[in-house]
Amino acid sequence: MIELKGCGTALVTPFKDGEVDYESYAELIDRQVDAGVDFLVPLATTGETPALSSEEKIALLKLTQGHAAGKPLLVGCGSNSVPGTLANMKLLEDCGADAWLVVVPFYNKPTQEGQYLYFKAVASSTDKPIIIYNVPGRTGANMAAQTCIRLAKEVPNIIGIKEASGKLDQVYEILDGAPEGFSVLSGDDDLTLEMMKHGAKGVISVASNIVPAAVKEMTGAALEGRFDEAEAVDAKLQPLFKNCFVESNPIPVKSALSIMGLMSAEVRLPLSEASSQTESTMRKTLEDLSLI
Repeated sequence: MIELKGCGTALVTPFKDGEVDYESYAELIDRQVDAGVDFLVPLATTGETPALSSEEKIALLKLTQGHAAGKPLLVGCGSNSVPGTLANMKLLEDCGADAWLVVVPFYNKPTQEGQYLYFKAVASSTDKPIIIYNVPGRTGANMAAQTCIRLAKEVPNIIGIKEASGKLDQVYEILDGAPEGFSVLSGDDDLTLEMMKHGAKGVISVASNIVPAAVKEMTGAALEGRFDEAEAVDAKLQPLFKNCFVESNPIPVKSALSIMGLMSAEVRLPLSEASSQTESTMRKTLEDLSLI
């Protein structure tokens, strides 16, 4: 079964005059591949997937596959119901997905037992590997470590979790209790290295849209136990990691990519474009990293 580790980039979706900017998207992927990232994550939170039509999702995933140069594709397909998630899988199953990224159901606020039964039902309906996505700041429900460990032990095609709870004690409990081969991936750029020091396998990164080679360098060094090298890169990137979240993701990262001349800063409602303060923050951050 596929193993996802190192640097995976949660790809933004560029827009121009209200439409998906497929040309800029293809160039974004080419830039990621050239930088050596380990896998790509289209159609997730950073890609503004809830604001995309079914036709746009299919076109974006096919384009990702065409430019991925064989990199594994971890594709976002989660919703807040079993039928909704399975419908997304059916829509996208022939477009190049190697594994599914399935978010803890949002808005419903499921119990731990409800989360367990939901992921068990979803996993039983696909032969592809599944990565759980735990991001309580967006969903309103946290997956407890013991629920994750239970799923990891009992459902063979649940192979990992993207942990974005910000709770390091919870992450460490998963790392201690999950079976061998289960991958914990950071969902918070600023916590990636700390998590990897305790056994996490990498990151699904927002910042790597901007600095793919640097995040790849950091995670690669950490995987090989070269933590002094990883710490040097991490220290340099911490301001970027934090500033990518001064407004709701992906508003700041799109602002930065626009400043770099790589795409428009445009987002889709209900998001709005970066404030002048965010734009100034991102410009200063890029200048400090000699990216502009």
